[in-house]
Amino acid sequence: MKLVVQIPCLNEEKTLPLVLKEIPKKIDGIDKIEIQVIDDGSTDKTVEVAKKLKVNRIISHIGNKGLGASFSDGVEEALRDGADILVNTDGDNQYPGRYIKDLIRPIIEKRADVVIADRQTNKISHFSPVKKFLQFLGSGMVRYLSGTDVPDAVSGFRAYSRKAMLELNVVTKFSYCIDTIVQAGKKDLTIVSIPIITN
Repeated sequence: MKLVVQIPCLNEEKTLPLVLKEIPKKIDGIDKIEIQVIDDGSTDKTVEVAKKLKVNRIISHIGNKGLGASFSDGVEEALRDGADILVNTDGDNQYPGRYIKDLIRPIIEKRADVVIADRQTNKISHFSPVKKFLQFLGSGMVRYLSGTDVPDAVSGFRAYSRKAMLELNVVTKFSYCIDTIVQAGKKDLTIVSIPIITN
């Protein structure tokens, strides 16, 4: 099986090396791991850092297209390159790479089509009470609309099976988190969440 780890970036020259360092080199059940960076119009040295650290692919946008466009372009490239599983993480080093093996395990074991990391936002100390409440309220609304049980609807740390990549469409250039959950729920794709602790 082939895993592609994609990292959408906008001016992440300082944190990108930390993200890349944590991505596992080997995972049981995976034959090949590739890394692709989607540069969404960075004006710093993000692309130079990615080249220096020898990522497999760099997809560059002319100007800032938005997170949804970055995700969509990355999915298309991963599919063209024969990915069986796609992991999406962030370039700001919020999500520890050590969880990638846990994130993809339900897909390898054919228990899930989509796996979403649950940041357990109610336990994040630097989130204000208002932000925690809004996260709870927003995720609750997404659960209602999608008919799913996703505790952290806006978490960007996710794994997608090839089937999910082919069936889900990004409908806005600004984001993909919520609409892909709603689509997954309506298309009877199986979503699993795993708890993580963020950096």
